[in-house]
Amino acid sequence: MNGAINFTHGFSHGVEWGWPIAVYLLLAGISGGALIVALLVRFYKKQQVDTPLLKAASLVSFVTIAFGMVFLVGDLEKPLYFWKILIHYNFTSVMSIGVMAISIYIPLTLIMCLYMFEKEISMVLAKKSQLVSYFAMIMAILTKIRPFIEVLSVIFAVVICAYTGFLISVLVRFPILNTAILPALFVVSGLSAGTASAGMVASYLFKEDTHSSDLKTLHTIEWPIMAVEIMLIAMLFVSLLVGNEFQQTTTVAFKSGVFANLFWFGVMGVGFGLPLVLNFALGKKMASTHMAFYLSGMANVLGVLCLRMFIIYAGQTFGV
Repeated sequence: MNGAINFTHGFSHGVEWGWPIAVYLLLAGISGGALIVALLVRFYKKQQVDTPLLKAASLVSFVTIAFGMVFLVGDLEKPLYFWKILIHYNFTSVMSIGVMAISIYIPLTLIMCLYMFEKEISMVLAKKSQLVSYFAMIMAILTKIRPFIEVLSVIFAVVICAYTGFLISVLVRFPILNTAILPALFVVSGLSAGTASAGMVASYLFKEDTHSSDLKTLHTIEWPIMAVEIMLIAMLFVSLLVGNEFQQTTTVAFKSGVFANLFWFGVMGVGFGLPLVLNFALGKKMASTHMAFYLSGMANVLGVLCLRMFIIYAGQTFGV
């Protein structure tokens, strides 16, 4: 076939992986990206206290990966049998390796939350002294290995972000998906959405000043991350443009139709354009407001969702 697969049900039907997988890919990216950025900031600044940013990132990482698993399992043909993939591993399968990585990563995010909210959990358990003593004993053990847990969390957070790209890049019949650029793009876009999410939660839930040292650091690194993200998207397009005859036909997804609208209005307009306008085009006074801070963060996350949707749907629509 020398063109798009003719799915008869339109945008939301007729593809093997639909919007639940796109949402899962977004949530997994946010989870990994938030934890990576917060822990690297902690390492770089040699912080000895649990900052609002680290608390927010730990909470975001656990909650988003947990909800992501709901979407992933819910999209399975037989979701009630998902437990079987947890006990049967095939080390030649990208999905099986990913399941193993997630099985390690989720407990790590939970442990990070235990570190961050130890006092709060102890207060909740205070009415039952026996539970408090058990919890204190567990935390005493976990505290001794905290540096190891934090390093391991960064490693597996990167693995999770990259795995989401590898998972769909193995579909060899679909040029938009079957590219080595995709895992790198998913890592960088995950960092982008994770940075925005951690910053917003730190400010809203943990009352971190939007002009604090940590949030200024996030604000500084988000632009290089965005630049790399744009570069990788451009590399994806160019790799298709200079590819074989069929790969060249898939570039129509960027040029016309519903997918092009999703890409240019959603990814480029909302995801990249709106944050740039809010932070640079409207002046320093507007850029420093809370409204601009939250709008920019939400636009960033929405843009990454649009990117995942574009890749999932356009990628599966244009295949051999």
